[in-house]
Amino acid sequence: MPLSAVLFDFDGVVIDSHEAHGRSWFSLAGELGHELSHETFVSTFGQRNESILPFLGWAEEGDRERIQLLGDRKEALYREILLAEGIEPLPGVVALLEDLKANGIPCAIGTSTPRANVECVLKITGLADYFQDIAASEDVWRGKPDPEVFLKAAGKLGANPADCVVIEDAQVGLRAARAGGMKAVGVTTTHPAAALEPEKPDRIVESLEEVSVAWLRGLW
Repeated sequence: MPLSAVLFDFDGVVIDSHEAHGRSWFSLAGELGHELSHETFVSTFGQRNESILPFLGWAEEGDRERIQLLGDRKEALYREILLAEGIEPLPGVVALLEDLKANGIPCAIGTSTPRANVECVLKITGLADYFQDIAASEDVWRGKPDPEVFLKAAGKLGANPADCVVIEDAQVGLRAARAGGMKAVGVTTTHPAAALEPEKPDRIVESLEEVSVAWLRGLW
């Protein structure tokens, strides 16, 4: 039967970290003495630091040492915010994870977020036991829209990509899911439905409160 695994993007799907990420990027900009507009931050949300920092002009493309240094600092600022203020799963996340667990369907996270961030949030929210594995930024060479991170996540679960569903909030993530031959569900946490529709996801929802195992099986 189809639906052998569900692969969750992290930021914007499991948690709404948009504000915390924004604050950490603006804090880093302040430390470096750079300007950063809200529009530029939004346009890069969900991408890897290796892509964002050269795009912003804060590091030369290929300067891995500086990119690593600045990326690590930005992520440390992000974790400081979460540890100080806490964070909750988005609506419907826990219920869906419970339903998947009850039906014996494994889950993994496929994200451009560093592993330390994911593990930090899973500890804060108590969700660690629901996910069998994580494919994070350290596990891949190519960021979304390349499907590598989702193919890696499916591989960690021993799942056929064609029998997997990816849940994503960003255009590049939906494109990656389709490129990997997986079913794709878009959730409008970060972008409106009109922005996700051109990527041709199988369904678009406002919240994971609309999603269940039976609903996911209906994608086939």
